[in-house]
Amino acid sequence: QVRLVESGGGLVQPGGSLRLSCAASGSIFSRSIMYWFRQAPGKQRGTVAFISVGGNRNYVDSVKGRFTISRDNAKNMVYLQMDNLKPEDTAVYYCYMVSIDGRQSYWGQGTQVTVSS
Repeated sequence: QVRLVESGGGLVQPGGSLRLSCAASGSIFSRSIMYWFRQAPGKQRGTVAFISVGGNRNYVDSVKGRFTISRDNAKNMVYLQMDNLKPEDTAVYYCYMVSIDGRQSYWGQGTQVTVSS
C-alpha cells in the first residue's frame, strides 16, 4: 500500500519562500515519476512540475525560474522549493505518483499554500 503525505504549506507574504515535502511509503518510489499539482479555489487541478526517475525536471511556464522540484530516492521524498511566491500561487498543492509502467498512481491529501500580505 502506497501513501503520500505532504507537508510544508502555510501562509507567506509575496516574495517569500516555502519548501513543500512529500513522503512516500511503499516500494515503488524509485520506479515512479513524481508530480506536484495545485488547485486554486474555483479552478481545475493543474500540473506544477514533475521529475522523472532519472531526475529530469519539467515545469509549467508560470513557475519556471521560481520553483525547483527535487527527489531523494534513498529517503522516498520529493520536494518543491518555491521562491518569489506570488498571490496567484495560492492553492492546495498535491503530490502525485505514477509508476513508470503506468499501472499504479497515487495522490496525497494536499497542503494549503496561501500567499498574501
